[in-house]
Amino acid sequence: MKVLGIDPSYTATGFAITQQQGNKQELLHCGTISLPSHYELSSRIGIFYECFNTMVQEYSITKISLETPFLGKNVQTFLKLGYLRGIIHLIAHQHLIQVIEFSPKEVKLAVTGFGSAEKDQVSRMVHMLFPGLIQKKSLDITDAIAISLCGLWKQ
Repeated sequence: MKVLGIDPSYTATGFAITQQQGNKQELLHCGTISLPSHYELSSRIGIFYECFNTMVQEYSITKISLETPFLGKNVQTFLKLGYLRGIIHLIAHQHLIQVIEFSPKEVKLAVTGFGSAEKDQVSRMVHMLFPGLIQKKSLDITDAIAISLCGLWKQ
């Protein structure tokens, strides 16, 4: 099973692809997709779609793992995040892939053992699980790795 974990954001979306090999988890690919602020909404959504659709095909993804959103102070940001989440669900439908969602608390609990952990605690645990990971990876990426691991661990 290959799991694509996504930490969606309208500016820099973190992603990670993990798989299980025996008793060990492998990190196959991770990074961020930046959506330039000077691009129109339709262009940003198009970039997002093309990147993830290509990734699903190239890596033969079998499950997509997403973090559930929370309504912050900015309703416009929440709405735009909904567009991106819709694209993820569309790609899953097109490729017959299951989407599984986790709350931020579930992700933190699964990775650190503490549901109220801070982002840097999640990052430290991800670096402990994958010692070859460059220490300066952004929190968007380490969050996406944690989200991907949750999808991998939930069978």
